[in-house]
Amino acid sequence: MSPLPALVLLPIMGGGLAWLTERIQLHTATTSPPSRNASWWMMLATLIVETLLLAGITFGHPTRTGPWLEHFSMPWIPTMGIAVRLDLDGLSLSLIWLSLILCFLCACLATRQVTVKSGAFYFLFLMTLTGIIGTFVATDLFLFFFFWELMLVPMFVLIAVWGHEDRQRAALKFFMFTQGSGLLMLLSILGLVITHDRETGVLTFDYFALAQTPLSPTLSMLLMLGFFIAFAVKLPVVPVHVWLPDAHTQAPTAASVLLAGILLKTGGYGMIRFNVMLFPDAAIHFAPIAMGLGVVGVLYGAWLSCAQNDIKRLIAYSSISHMGFVVLGIFTGSRLGMQGAIIQMLAHGLSAGALFLIAGAIQDRLHTRDMHRIGGLWAAMPRLSASGLFFAVASLGMPGLGNFTGEFLVLLATWPVSPAIATLTTVGLVLAAIYALRMVNRVFLAAPRVDPLLLKDLPARQTAVFACVMIFLVVLGLYPQPFMIFSGPSPLSVTATTSREDHAP
Repeated sequence: MSPLPALVLLPIMGGGLAWLTERIQLHTATTSPPSRNASWWMMLATLIVETLLLAGITFGHPTRTGPWLEHFSMPWIPTMGIAVRLDLDGLSLSLIWLSLILCFLCACLATRQVTVKSGAFYFLFLMTLTGIIGTFVATDLFLFFFFWELMLVPMFVLIAVWGHEDRQRAALKFFMFTQGSGLLMLLSILGLVITHDRETGVLTFDYFALAQTPLSPTLSMLLMLGFFIAFAVKLPVVPVHVWLPDAHTQAPTAASVLLAGILLKTGGYGMIRFNVMLFPDAAIHFAPIAMGLGVVGVLYGAWLSCAQNDIKRLIAYSSISHMGFVVLGIFTGSRLGMQGAIIQMLAHGLSAGALFLIAGAIQDRLHTRDMHRIGGLWAAMPRLSASGLFFAVASLGMPGLGNFTGEFLVLLATWPVSPAIATLTTVGLVLAAIYALRMVNRVFLAAPRVDPLLLKDLPARQTAVFACVMIFLVVLGLYPQPFMIFSGPSPLSVTATTSREDHAP
C-alpha cells in the first residue's frame, strides 16, 4: 500500500490528538492548572513520525522505476469522475521536506510561546500542514482544489485569534483575496473538465487525462489565466499582493513562518504544475506579461522594503521581491530557469522563515517591532544577533548561500530571453543589500536603546536549531547540483502510462 494517504492525513490526525489531550487535561485538572506540554509533545511526535515516513519514501527503494516516486488512487465520487489520486515526484518531495523543516522550526522556537488555547492552535497548525502536503501531491483537480481551500480556514483562524493588534482586518483581507482567487481557479477547473467531457465523452478530474484535452488557443489562454490569478495571489504577484504585508505583520510567529516559508510556495508550485505543464502553449504566449509582472514584483517589493520600520513588514515586502524571481524563472521557458525558481523557493523558505522567527523572538522580548525602538541587540543577545545577521545576508543574495544560487540561475536563464528584464532585475539585488544591511545596522549594530541586563539571549538549543538551517542554506549555495536534478517536475506521460493496479491499495 502506498504511504501517501498516511503522509497527508497524519498531521491533521495528530493535531486532533493534541487538541483532545488539552481538553482531557482541562476536564481532569483539579488542584493544579493543566500543563500545556502534553499537547505540544503530541504535536512534536506527529512531526517526528511524519518525517520518518517521508524519509522512508525518500531513501527507500521505490517499487516503480521512473521520476514519479509514489502513486495512490482510489475512487471517491465515480459518477462525477472524481478520485482520490495522489502522486509524488521530486518537486513535490522537495517542497514537503521544506514544509516539515519549517514546522520543526516553529515547534522548537515559536509554538511553545502560545499560552491561550494551545491545543486548538496546534490542531489548526497541523491542519494547515495537511492542506499544504495535500496540495503538493494531489493529481485529481477536484482533490487539489479541496486541499487548496483547506489551507485557508485554519490560517484565517490562526491570524484572527492568535495574531497581533490589527489581526481581524488582516485575517479578513487574507481570506477574501485567497478565497476569491480560488473561485476563479474552480471555474477554470470546471471549464477544463467540461471541455474534456465534450471532446472525449469521459467525465474526469484526472490531471494526466485533462492534460491531453484538445483546446483552442483562446480557451486555453482563458483557462490558464484562471489558474494563474489564483497562484499569483498566493505567491503573491504585484498588484494582487496587498493582503500579504498585513497578514505577515499581524500573524503570530508560527503562522508567519507558514505563510512566508510554505504557503507562498504553493503558488509557485501551482504555476509549474498547472500553468506551464497543463497549458504549455498558452504559457509561452503569456510569458512576456508574466515576466514583466515578475520584474515589477522584484523592484516594487525591494523598494518598499527599504522604506519599512516594522521589522516583520520589511521581511514581508522582501518576500514579494524574492517571489518575483520565482515568476521570472518559471516563465523563461527553460529548464535552467525552472531549476533556479525551485532553488529560490527552497532557499527563501528557509531564510525568510528563520527571519520571521528571529523577529518574533525580538518582539517577545522587547514588545515592539519598530526598528527605531530596538537597536543595538548584539551586546545583549549575541546568539540571536549572529543568527539574524546570517539570514539577512542570505536574504540579500550573498554568494555561497542558497538564495544567491537561485537568483543567479534565474538571471542566467532570463538574459537570453530578455537582456532588458535581466538588467532591471539586478537593481532588485542592489536594493536587497540596502534594506537587509539597514535592518542589520538598526536592529543589531546600532547604539543600544534597551538595558542589556533586561534582555535574554537565545538558549543554546535554539541556536543549534538555527545552525541546522544555516547548514542547509550553505549546502544549497555550495553544492546545488543534486537539488537541481532531483527537484525538477516530472513529465506528464510517466504516471499516465503506468499501470495503476500495481500501486492501488
